Amino acid sequence: MNLITTCDKTFTLQQDETLLEGLERTGHEVEYQCRSGYCGACRLKLLSGQVSYPEQPLAFIAPDEILPCCCQADSDLHLVCHLRGDTPEHNPDLFDNDLFAAKQS
Repeated sequence: MNLITTCDKTFTLQQDETLLEGLERTGHEVEYQCRSGYCGACRLKLLSGQVSYPEQPLAFIAPDEILPCCCQADSDLHLVCHLRGDTPEHNPDLFDNDLFAAKQS
């Protein structure tokens, strides 16, 4: 399995999971519409690594961009992508600690 590194997190893809699905599963903010390479809404900047496309996408992509909905990671990847603002990493649960626990003296 290839290691996927974003601006905020590192993870591996699960078997038969697209890069877009892996980014969603790990709480990343990724726009999408078609999930098949037609619209280009999911376009991300690729900082390092190699991807391939089983079928050539119809959406235009620059040499340093990828479409996570339809590409396959051929190596470890480093992408410009951030976590959603509502993920626990960005908004820790205020009630993780018991606010009403008896204080130890």
